[in-house]
Amino acid sequence: MSGWYAMPQTKILYRLQIFFVAALVMISCQHDVSVQQRPLIGANKLMQISPVELDLQEILEKKKLTALTLNSSTSYFVYRGQAMGYEYELLKRFTRSIGVELEIKIIPDVNAMFDLLNKGEGDIIACNLAITQDRRKMASFSEPYNFTRQVLVQRMPDGRDTMTNREINENLVTSPIELIGKKVYVNKSSSFFSRLENLQNEIGGDIDIVSVPGYIDTEKLIKKVANGDIDYTVADDNIAKLNATYYPNIDISVQLSFPQQIAWATRKNSPNLLRAINDWFEEDRRKSVHAYIYNKYFKASKEQWDKFNSEYSSLKGNRISDYDDYLKEYSKIIGWDWRLLAAQMYQESKFKADARSWAGAFGLMQFMPETAKMYDIDSMSPPEEQIRAAILYISWLDDFWKERIYDPDERIKFILASYNVGLGHVIDATNLAVYLGYSPAKWENNVAECILLKSDRKYYQSELVKHGYCRGEEPYTYVKKILYQYDHYKKVIS
Repeated sequence: MSGWYAMPQTKILYRLQIFFVAALVMISCQHDVSVQQRPLIGANKLMQISPVELDLQEILEKKKLTALTLNSSTSYFVYRGQAMGYEYELLKRFTRSIGVELEIKIIPDVNAMFDLLNKGEGDIIACNLAITQDRRKMASFSEPYNFTRQVLVQRMPDGRDTMTNREINENLVTSPIELIGKKVYVNKSSSFFSRLENLQNEIGGDIDIVSVPGYIDTEKLIKKVANGDIDYTVADDNIAKLNATYYPNIDISVQLSFPQQIAWATRKNSPNLLRAINDWFEEDRRKSVHAYIYNKYFKASKEQWDKFNSEYSSLKGNRISDYDDYLKEYSKIIGWDWRLLAAQMYQESKFKADARSWAGAFGLMQFMPETAKMYDIDSMSPPEEQIRAAILYISWLDDFWKERIYDPDERIKFILASYNVGLGHVIDATNLAVYLGYSPAKWENNVAECILLKSDRKYYQSELVKHGYCRGEEPYTYVKKILYQYDHYKKVIS
């Protein structure tokens, strides 16, 4: 074979990096809620870290914006393989408007987000974040895009269907002053803790504030109230109203604060990014799709409720598709993470066994009829056989590329591209890479750029190209989308 593959190569030696994973020790207590009773005043205050110099221009140059958020029903979650969430959909629209990719980082503790923001490990905090004076010391805030109040979440009395309104109210807290001496559980990294501290002064008595760790979010606490594990928590009213549609036995009528502003946070020294966000919000909120996205998550229908509570939601379960068990079993043959195969299947068919393409590809992994014959399957073959055949085909591609691409992570990209467009076209792209001075063993910014050239007559008619024209944008985008989807799965699916 002519070209790069005819040349001898020296294998690259890789250092084995050993990672030590520290065990996270959680302190347990009654009702499965870890608590810290009445921490010292100021214990939940934010530490100040000097922000790195990183503004909009640097974000545009690296072509990526990193958002820090929560895995929650309104911020970000994955349902049946698809990333969703109110904040996520707004972030996607914003990053699309400035021409960069969106990277999501899930940070369980809101206070930790501010440290990571100022260290440059994120560019935006977007998680239904209320503006407070303490937070203003650490970050700048966009113009508010929502307003909310803090409300008490409590459980309605049993047998309320046969009670009068007066009898129901006698079993409920109806005024903040009635919280004196009662246990109220709140997230230690939320704005609710400081609000309860201030409320004690306003009502002239002590509330038994129970601070839970940052990884126990508001929605988990609301569920504990509904289940009878704890009696009281505090939530923003938009989140409380959403959860009240799921848990009809909770009461959220008692307001504990004046209206609060919800906004995105940026570093204080990122004025251009902040201006871009504000300009975008001002324009986008005029569009009907903006209101549609809000209603989709905060005025949830039964369909949304079913999504949130499905075993296929990262909020409640740990499944991606109906085919996870097959993916886990057969992924061992090629040594891939099963979630990567799930991302590929999502890209191929959206997990629809009867999917068909205009070109005749069929099934979960979109086999072309000619390739399917090699593995003795057709459109009527059961899902397990289709998945096994895809694994065998990937294994064959891996055998070819492992002699040429020694980095296993890099090799995955070549395999995915070959699966999508055919091995011959990717070989052509690597030969073009050698000719044009790119690395033939690296995909991004190298061979990926050369696969795009295969739709240019100047290149696809070159003697270096043996397999003719191809629409290079397809494998180029295919690899990007799968790896992007895989990154989502790694964040929330174990």
